[in-house]
Amino acid sequence: MIDWKRVGELKREIGASEFDEVVELFIDEVECVLARLRSDPDPTLFEEDFHFLKGCSANLGFADLAGFCLAGETMAAGGEASKVDLAQIFNCYERSKTFFLDGMEKGMAA
Repeated sequence: MIDWKRVGELKREIGASEFDEVVELFIDEVECVLARLRSDPDPTLFEEDFHFLKGCSANLGFADLAGFCLAGETMAAGGEASKVDLAQIFNCYERSKTFFLDGMEKGMAA
């Protein structure tokens, strides 16, 4: 679900204080896009939205979410945006976020 090796690498690359800011920014930006997808999904924007979410997720080690977003991006690019399982993406994000924040408290990315 979370690539702790990637999380640790990022934390070492940018420093602990900057890392906390990156996590806050990630959560804010991802939740903004997900809120729009929940309230007003626009299949014409799915390819762009899932590309953005995939990149952010992969960068911060949200491996499962990045994989689901890649699949959504690919479907949208192939004209199959209606087949994207938004609920799966929303659920994966919520589970991943909880697991990530719990893991950070336990020092998983040290």
